[in-house]
Amino acid sequence: QVQLVESGGGLVQPGGSLRLSCVASGSNFRISIMGWFRQAPGKQRDLVATQTSSGSIIYADSVKGRFTLSRDNAKNTVYLQMNNLKPEDTAVYYCRAFGSGNVYWGQGTQVTVSS
Repeated sequence: QVQLVESGGGLVQPGGSLRLSCVASGSNFRISIMGWFRQAPGKQRDLVATQTSSGSIIYADSVKGRFTLSRDNAKNTVYLQMNNLKPEDTAVYYCRAFGSGNVYWGQGTQVTVSS
């Protein structure tokens, strides 16, 4: 069973930065794709950024140029660097991973952007 543990969320002022981390553990198979989603109160869970099967990274239009996804395969960790944060970025951020034909989700980390 794969466990995904996110960290790095918190309260930040508009224009500030945060770096989220998601560590995958418990698998004896390769985690092929990792990415980030977010869910604001009363809204559906939406894609923020994710790796693709072709090796590229795609971003939601709302975060292009501000957020960067990166991955450290040696540490089974995916990161989301978030710069120039806006109040509309406030949400619970979830890590998602694919491996061995299954989808795994983390428990989420809260990001609040407010002055």
